[in-house]
Amino acid sequence: MTKSKKITLSASRDIPFNKLLLSQSNVRQIKSGVSIEELAEDIARRTLLASLTVRPVLAEDGSETGMFEIPAGGRRFRALELLVKQRRLNKTAPVPCIVRTDGLAEEDSLAENIQRAPLHPLDQFRAFQAMREKGKSEEEIAAAFFVSVGVVKQRLKLAAVSTTLLDAYAEEEMTLDQLMAFTVNPDHERQEQVWEALKQHYNKQPYEIRRMLTEGAVRASDRRAQFVGLDGYIEAGGEVLRDLFQTDDGGWLQDAALLETMVTEKLNEDAEGIRAEGWKWIEVATDFPYGHTYDLRHIRGETEPMSEEEDAIYTALKAEYDKLEDEHAEVDELPKEVDERLGEIETAMEALQDRPVRFEAEDYAIAGAFVSIDSAGGLRVERGYVRAEDEPVAETDVDPEGDAADPVSHDDAVDGTGEATDLDEEEDNDGTNPLSDRLVCDLTVHRTMALRDALANDPHLAMLACLHAMVLQLFYHYGQDSCVEITPKSTQFGAQAEGLSDMPYVQSIDLGIETWAGNLPKAPEDLWEALTEWDSDSRDALFAHCVAMTVNAVQDPHYRKPRQIAHADVLAATLGLDMAKAGWSPAADSYLGRVTKAQILAAVREAKGEKDADRIAGFKKPDMVEAAEELLAGTDWLPQPLRTPPLAEAPDEPEFEIVDDGDVEPQVQNDDAEDDPVPLEAAE
Repeated sequence: MTKSKKITLSASRDIPFNKLLLSQSNVRQIKSGVSIEELAEDIARRTLLASLTVRPVLAEDGSETGMFEIPAGGRRFRALELLVKQRRLNKTAPVPCIVRTDGLAEEDSLAENIQRAPLHPLDQFRAFQAMREKGKSEEEIAAAFFVSVGVVKQRLKLAAVSTTLLDAYAEEEMTLDQLMAFTVNPDHERQEQVWEALKQHYNKQPYEIRRMLTEGAVRASDRRAQFVGLDGYIEAGGEVLRDLFQTDDGGWLQDAALLETMVTEKLNEDAEGIRAEGWKWIEVATDFPYGHTYDLRHIRGETEPMSEEEDAIYTALKAEYDKLEDEHAEVDELPKEVDERLGEIETAMEALQDRPVRFEAEDYAIAGAFVSIDSAGGLRVERGYVRAEDEPVAETDVDPEGDAADPVSHDDAVDGTGEATDLDEEEDNDGTNPLSDRLVCDLTVHRTMALRDALANDPHLAMLACLHAMVLQLFYHYGQDSCVEITPKSTQFGAQAEGLSDMPYVQSIDLGIETWAGNLPKAPEDLWEALTEWDSDSRDALFAHCVAMTVNAVQDPHYRKPRQIAHADVLAATLGLDMAKAGWSPAADSYLGRVTKAQILAAVREAKGEKDADRIAGFKKPDMVEAAEELLAGTDWLPQPLRTPPLAEAPDEPEFEIVDDGDVEPQVQNDDAEDDPVPLEAAE
């Protein structure tokens, strides 16, 4: 039997660094992986962990020159070269090398790079975990491998997942993205429950895993969590789930019951301070529906002005702010200390501008306040609202017998024709008797018609009178101080659309109402004089706001108004209204959770295409809603009722024109003519 030939390994030896040089046969031409600087630092810390592959440099006659070229290990050579240049390594230091003489240099270089097996990510996770368990800190591990502390935290988080899931990942039954999603909840039992459920589930996307693991938890960005603060919640024993692999807005608060208790306690505590101000009543809730103050009269207090000292402080802060901005106007990025100082100044100036509001003692006796949480998690206090039952009773003239006094004298007897009786005529001789009601009515009819004629010829004053009438109705609870019978109707909403108060366009119109109301006089009888003193731009802006408050484009199933809705389309098109740009988006609460699965798929198909729609077609309704919300985000997709139709082009010629000619005889419709109206034509 012939013996097999034994393999002889290439010789290894230490060669002085100054006897080595790079080979042109190295196949690695594209730079990738760890930088030369980082590799040099690693060699300085741990020395060279892998030998260089070299070949002798031969002279023309085939003899060795004493120099060696490196076809495989060029990056290691450059790292050693950098250490020599930095005088951290002697240029004659021996370098462990494998000396090759057979085959091709290119073959050596290619084989070393191709035959190298990359480290499985799970092995890296577990290696980091082993180093951490042996006493290495996260910072030390990060420094040793030239990665950020955040990367180390992520790797350790992945290594801490249930071993069942890690084994599934090692066997390629699970993707890395799915494994990362499981790190949201550290409960191994819950992780394994979700993994088993997913095996029977059509949707195995990472977002579905996160949803299942955080079910029942509250987002840290929720107004309630912001109100109590994460630090306070954690100090009270609450647990926060974090996602190190995606933006999680602070994570999820696991104990919803604890959060609700803390919110209630803090709200009630803050409400006690408001109650101590002396209000007749206080209502406290996490949130109130939009329009909850409708039908309540709002008393607006007086804003307290700054004191001389506060005014001086504000002026100094403003001067410092302007100076810092001017000094760094040309800088692309502000120095850290300057940026911090500008932030401090802004905070101080805002605190000075946020002035307390003073109310009268009689206001506290009849009005109350609403205490809730605003959308940013701050305390919202709405003061000075008067309920109808708390309104003071209006004083009336009462006669001694208890009956309301008649503004017209009992002696002013009127017969059935409305003319004064003989008794009136006799008593009227002294010139002190008031005019009869009928006569006053007749006279003021003449005055009314004359006023109409005069106002019709003064467009500027007509606009002012119209504005005065609308402002009285819209901003004053009992505004009846105008002879102009224009009654604007402003429909209030709230119960129809949940979350309405958080929308940017609603907040904008509410801010406008508050701003205008603060600039109007308190007493309605002072309004006319105030409006006459305003400039035309201010009056125009207020007029636009008043008209805007009367818009109603709601499609109510119990009150159909097709022509009104058609005009809403025309108005939207003229304004160029885009509801997506205005801030509306298809969320679970606002749309997706309230329509059928078929309608959800139709929306995704229209916005994202057939492929994405087919991908979620087999989902259950809750899963489909969440997936669709993620898919539709940023697409500007809108349901049909929110879309603005294109503005129709105006006709080249008007269908009719107004003729101001008294000699033109009116056209008489022929008996045989059709019932449809015929457009008027101008007379020749």
